[in-house]
Amino acid sequence: MRRILFLLIFGFAGLVILLWLGLWQMQRLAWKQDVLSEIESRISADPVDLPNLASVERDKYLPVTVTGEMVPGEIHVLVSVKQVGAGYRIIQSFNTDERTILVDRGFVPVTAKEVDRQNGVMKITGNLHWPDEVDGYTPGPDIDANIWFARDVPTLAAALGADPVMLIARSGTDPGITPLPVSATGIPNDHLQYAITWFGLALVWAAMTGYFLWRSRAPSESEAQ
Repeated sequence: MRRILFLLIFGFAGLVILLWLGLWQMQRLAWKQDVLSEIESRISADPVDLPNLASVERDKYLPVTVTGEMVPGEIHVLVSVKQVGAGYRIIQSFNTDERTILVDRGFVPVTAKEVDRQNGVMKITGNLHWPDEVDGYTPGPDIDANIWFARDVPTLAAALGADPVMLIARSGTDPGITPLPVSATGIPNDHLQYAITWFGLALVWAAMTGYFLWRSRAPSESEAQ
């Protein structure tokens, strides 16, 4: 009886923990879906003027429209696009009447890295963004080849003499550049997979607990004789 009682307590405790983890992930899933919905609504809102003092906390994803001059001189950030392959994001400085900001104009294939592009006066609509793409494994830029590996806004701003504010173009700024507008699709949301994993483990745990209880209650061969 002690062995059966131990199995019952141990099995029930493990099942409760696994089910709680699955339910917790479902709660996280609902929370993440609300966050993503809020981000999508913010991204697709009507554009406004560029704030005088844009900040990461308040103005991330804010849609804005700016008019000014695209300044010659590019930074090429290595990126890969699905079903297209490797290429570069074209980052340039953009002079408005009040300030100079960074503009992510979009994607060009590797073969178009050195192609001349349209500059000068233009009107751009997009979203403010401060991408978090740098970690301990991100290599430093190859300055000589003008190949960068992350959009680190302060570093790019220092290199191009602009304020640390980046506008991701939503509309085209050159026929040869494909805009890569801000989207919530790249934000990971794996909570459903995690929940399924925990519920699956709970099912296996319950089955194994039942099996061991059955084995414990089944008569041994010596008892059967």
